[in-house]
Amino acid sequence: MSYWWLVRATRTIRSSALSVVRSAIETLSTRATGSPMRQLADITQDCGGRLIGADRVFSSVNTDTRTLAAGQLFVALRGPRFDGNTYLAEAAAKGAVGAIAEREGPADFPVVLVDDALVALQRAAQRWRARFSMPLIGMAGSNGKTTSKEMVASILSCCGETLATAGNLNNHIGVPLTLLRLDPSHRHAVIEMGANHPGELAQLAGFAAPAIGIVTNAGAEHLEGFGSLEGAARAEGELFAALRQDGTAILNVDDSFAGLWRDMTVARIVTFGLGSKADFGACDIHTEVDADGFLTRFTLVSPLGEQKVSLHLAGKHNVLNALGAAAAAITAGATLDDVAKGLARMRPVKGRLQLCGARSGAWIIDDSYNANPSSLQAAIDVLEALGGRRFLVLGEMGELGNFSREAHLEAGRYARAHGVERLFAVGEATKLSVESFGEGGVWHDDTAAVAEEVGRELAADVRVLVKGSRSNRLERVVAALESVPSAGGMY
Repeated sequence: MSYWWLVRATRTIRSSALSVVRSAIETLSTRATGSPMRQLADITQDCGGRLIGADRVFSSVNTDTRTLAAGQLFVALRGPRFDGNTYLAEAAAKGAVGAIAEREGPADFPVVLVDDALVALQRAAQRWRARFSMPLIGMAGSNGKTTSKEMVASILSCCGETLATAGNLNNHIGVPLTLLRLDPSHRHAVIEMGANHPGELAQLAGFAAPAIGIVTNAGAEHLEGFGSLEGAARAEGELFAALRQDGTAILNVDDSFAGLWRDMTVARIVTFGLGSKADFGACDIHTEVDADGFLTRFTLVSPLGEQKVSLHLAGKHNVLNALGAAAAAITAGATLDDVAKGLARMRPVKGRLQLCGARSGAWIIDDSYNANPSSLQAAIDVLEALGGRRFLVLGEMGELGNFSREAHLEAGRYARAHGVERLFAVGEATKLSVESFGEGGVWHDDTAAVAEEVGRELAADVRVLVKGSRSNRLERVVAALESVPSAGGMY
């Protein structure tokens, strides 16, 4: 079975856009890469600490003694329920060469003594990053930033060694840890940056000093911290505000806050979008399902020319993500051929619109990693295009604050209006979704009950979208549904 989206558009390849891209590439290509040593004395100076014990060379940095390897430097972070300073002896026993800590460790175990280990980690990462001058791309946005980061990394890896954020380690700890993985072999770096309150992206961009910044979009995410949709957009725009005048902002012109973001940056601007006025756009878009899952084909239209692209992802929103990734990668020096090769080998990030086969013959779309109103609607659009009997397993959408009630009511209405036959909901807030969905909607108080009821109705013509915030643990529902052999229940 297959389904098709047809999008037709025309593009004028503007010489001004080509000039911006070429200028950005020339600027980045003039920067040389350093070759720093990784020694305790160096990181002591970088973080403003005091070295107690012998100077040693370390291989990398780790904040978790459970995964600590010999030769690493342990950073003793503190949190509400843990204190890394109590694990210094364990770190020494596991072969760590030393630690950044707020107290001294065992005898003969070097410690970089600091007042605050987190601040020290961040300072060290910022100084370490300053030793390197390869193109560094900062990636932000309410939705799609992890997928887009993987796209950019896949494209740039066709050009040479590329450092990319592992998973979604995109916060005030994850970004410094990623920056400390930089080494002279890297030709590019792609750093994902997440935020749930104003000022956070400005801080992360200060650590990373990106030459290129891309914001995928602004959506109703973390509204408890941002206060409003415009507040979220301004917070995401902090990445653009951090770019220097010789940097490049990769701007989604389809987003309603594109004008706001233009005003927030002094950097050069390269645009992407599915409309008719973007520097990087797409036409002839169609998506089908084959033996390997979703396959979307489209023609990339850019200032450098046109390129046929195959993408193993579903949804027009992922075409938009691919356009932004192409714009960022080409600005960093990639070619159109690199874009085609990199996107072709891109695969879905686990838990993000991942098409899974089930023993029953049903299709399970695993989008269980996270959810907010805009990403939910995009996922329902994909489900709608599949045909067959369409089921939605919906978990709560978190961190919406005063917007939660209306968002969950709208979720039920949107699902009903876009061809969903059955809604299976879990989580207190989704009672509202069941209410607005009407007939065919059911609510349960735990995931096991949801999985059992959906399992009784699985058949070869059923398409099940599983979507909710991470706290719902809906990956358990996905695993259960994959194992159902046929209609009739969980056995």
